[in-house]
Amino acid sequence: MRAIVYTKYGPPDVLQLKEVDKPIPEDDEILVKVMATTVTPADWRIRKADPFLARTMNGLLRPKKVNILGIELAGEIESVGKDVTLFKEGDQVFASTYESGFGCYADYKCLPEDSMVTTKPANMSYEEAAAVPMGGKTALFFLRRGNIQSGQKVLIHGASGSVGTFAVQLAKYFGAEVTGVCSTANLEMVKSLGGDKVIDYTKEDYSKSGETYDIIFDTVAKTSFSQAKGSLKQGGVYLATFPSPAIILQMIRTSIVGSKKVINATAPDRKEDLIFLKELIEAEKIKSVIDRTYPLERIVEAHTYVEMGHKRGNVVITVQGIDESEGTPS
Repeated sequence: MRAIVYTKYGPPDVLQLKEVDKPIPEDDEILVKVMATTVTPADWRIRKADPFLARTMNGLLRPKKVNILGIELAGEIESVGKDVTLFKEGDQVFASTYESGFGCYADYKCLPEDSMVTTKPANMSYEEAAAVPMGGKTALFFLRRGNIQSGQKVLIHGASGSVGTFAVQLAKYFGAEVTGVCSTANLEMVKSLGGDKVIDYTKEDYSKSGETYDIIFDTVAKTSFSQAKGSLKQGGVYLATFPSPAIILQMIRTSIVGSKKVINATAPDRKEDLIFLKELIEAEKIKSVIDRTYPLERIVEAHTYVEMGHKRGNVVITVQGIDESEGTPS
């Protein structure tokens, strides 16, 4: 089968299209024919070993644990192991593979049936469904950790990104008043997702507006707790998706003193979260946002674009040629 393989850390062109062995499912696994996947910040950071700490998890000198990237997919089950009971051949599914070895930049991927995989929403294409698991689960996990409540005021920094677009929609679903922070070009898009207010970060610093919030959710590591704490209400929570020494120290300190808390963690792969997101999608409460779509053969171009840091929503990779308009903005 075809797969995008990398054998050394570096820029996007370390990614190479090669023929590799097709995986064979274990007794408790399903074999998925991958129709679509995505390029996430996690993919390019691991490819680049940025931060350097990534090497301690994937090989100090070269990638050993993961050499095929891709952490979310949508596709069709080609076969199932003899002990599988939740799925059957032909089922259309979507999944996160963050905890099951990445590997979505390939024609096929094996997944344990009890991993974060479930049947695809009936009202989504493969491309749309592939863009849900990582951004959706991360936004859901952090908002729940922040104990979001109806009537609260929530500010989402990076509201036009993958996590941010889901965070805006989920915060509205939970009954919050949502302020989105993004660039000029994305203001109307964030409004269309349910943002009650939008702030153009190129023209205004939210921390100097005098407004206060119950939750400030930084989805793109562009602010700091020091900057945000003056805009938090007493008992407010600052949510940070990206770890750093400063964030970890602030999380420890605020867990001991003060009413304003910092929360930083890694969103786990949980099947029940994906099922919850699927139900909201089918009820037309949330949707995925797709910026661009590329074929698998243009993965280098896709990684280059995402690493620039200006994408809106998600960048999707079609693996099986299901989209004839690859490489153009959606």
